[in-house]
Amino acid sequence: MTEDMMKPFESVKALMTMQADVISKTVAQQQKSAQSLAGFFQDEAKKAQELKSPEQLMQFNMETSKALFELLQSQGAEFTSLAEEARDAFMKSVSSFGPK
Repeated sequence: MTEDMMKPFESVKALMTMQADVISKTVAQQQKSAQSLAGFFQDEAKKAQELKSPEQLMQFNMETSKALFELLQSQGAEFTSLAEEARDAFMKSVSSFGPK
């Protein structure tokens, strides 16, 4: 094949490689998030065993809920960052396929 005919194949190959990389990073991030959540709930379950009054339970519930939402927000930000990096790399790659 001529060089001009190879360009579309190389472009597709590069994009598929990029997609595979993003999927791998996403799976790794999902595993990290799952481990963080599991650890969070294990730690909170241990703390809950020490509660002795309804007031302590209410305070514990409020603090745990806040910490959980903060953890989820942080995880969401990590996924957003990954998506933005993938989008930027994709756009840079696609723009390089145009005429020169």
